[in-house]
Amino acid sequence: MISKNNLNLADSVNYHYGQFPPKSLDYQRILLPLATAVDALARYDQMLLALHNSEILLAPLRSQEAVVSSRMEGTISTLDEVLQFEADETSNPGALKSGYRSETIEVFSYQHAMRRAYSALAEGQPFSEHLIRSSHGTLMRFGRGAEKNPGQFKTEQNFIGQSGSNKISFVPISPLQLAPGMQDLISYMSNEDILPLIRVAISHLEFEALHPFDDGNGRLGRMIITLLLWDLKVISASHFYISGVLEENRDEYIDRMRAVSENNDWTSWVVFFLDVLAKQAKRNLETAEKITSLYDEMKPIFRKKLNSQWAVHAQDFLFENPTFRNNRFTSRSGIPKPTAIRISRILHEQGLLRLVVPASGPSPAMFSFEPLIEIVRNAG
Repeated sequence: MISKNNLNLADSVNYHYGQFPPKSLDYQRILLPLATAVDALARYDQMLLALHNSEILLAPLRSQEAVVSSRMEGTISTLDEVLQFEADETSNPGALKSGYRSETIEVFSYQHAMRRAYSALAEGQPFSEHLIRSSHGTLMRFGRGAEKNPGQFKTEQNFIGQSGSNKISFVPISPLQLAPGMQDLISYMSNEDILPLIRVAISHLEFEALHPFDDGNGRLGRMIITLLLWDLKVISASHFYISGVLEENRDEYIDRMRAVSENNDWTSWVVFFLDVLAKQAKRNLETAEKITSLYDEMKPIFRKKLNSQWAVHAQDFLFENPTFRNNRFTSRSGIPKPTAIRISRILHEQGLLRLVVPASGPSPAMFSFEPLIEIVRNAG
């Protein structure tokens, strides 16, 4: 969204009033991309089902998705910054974290919002306007977003264009029409007569076209993709990260969405989105396989280095928390505290943990498990 001062609307496209949901799609064009996406997602889901604990092995990828999705909106942080902030936040929740940039805190809020939304759905809450507003409130609670009405739908017309320019490319739905527009979107999301992947594709486009909030719509819209895939039982765990391929195809991503409102071209959008899903599912599968292989490779190493019955507990903790403060390891790993202190010291001495921040006064040392972080850094 850009400034409303001196707007240039000459080449802008307006929201597609009266055209949602699409009255027809060209399924001859969609059939092959749909089959490819279904197959790719099924292969990825088989990997999820085979994992003994997908949260342990794939949770760090949520941080990388937050980094990439936020970067697409101009919020720049690094995976290492986000993991270090998360380590401090989980070590001492709610405490003032000095030394971190506001961008890092904003990116952290993305994954925090994702976890909270997933938990709400897992507890039986429906996909609803309340869930969307609540997720937006969590996403935008800190940093620049805190000044842009977190959790509240827009009350003024917003615009989409290039940052730093007054040229408008798209005019989302009017605030006066947003309430029925959101109701139509929620109804569409729950329409079981429509194939799940078609529903996800159309729902993502419609959410972005509604642009219901003053800011944060892009990040929240991509978050909803993963949540919908899980809620519609396309994937068995909420680990699907879409922003890598979308970032690489950002221009086409924007053009295909714009063409829906400009030319009522829903079919080309669906074909594009299904292709993105298939490519991203393949990448996610490759990354999951690398993480699984690393986990298997590390089992005998941890057993040998630690010579302890708690070796598996230590390994599981590191894979779920690749950057951590030592007090969290000693209190949350399930290992008796004296043994946990000894284990973290051995892992550091043996080169399996890198010291990020040394202990200082009441602040415990921060460590990182670099073999896993390196895989996650390269995931996309």
